[in-house]
Amino acid sequence: MFPDLVGYSAMAQRDEALAIELLELHRNWVRGMLARHGGREIETVGDAFLVEFGGALAAVECAVALQHRFGEYNKFAPYNRRMQLRIGIHLGDVEHKDGKVMGDGVNLASRIHGMAEPGGICVSEQVYHAVRNR
Repeated sequence: MFPDLVGYSAMAQRDEALAIELLELHRNWVRGMLARHGGREIETVGDAFLVEFGGALAAVECAVALQHRFGEYNKFAPYNRRMQLRIGIHLGDVEHKDGKVMGDGVNLASRIHGMAEPGGICVSEQVYHAVRNR
């Protein structure tokens, strides 16, 4: 799973202190949700996470819970404090080597998150087939 905070760079240019405050809030929420859904944080780069799950269903359930959490927050947050995620999820093999994770699973998840609408989740065909009846 690859969740990314929408518009973070532009936010940081407008108000760096606010952006850092919201980034910490974002990280706390994502990490809390990962803990509840069995996700493992592999890497954090700026406002984006690379997360590994034991299965596609856990990743999708976590992504849905994250989007719900951010949506509830945004209902009451002032406009300049609203945050949206784009989340990409792919099911595929990954290789752990020298403390890094690589492979098609990583590459596809990091690429398809950009195809999600702000506040949305984009899943690969493999994920869709794994969870469609659940």
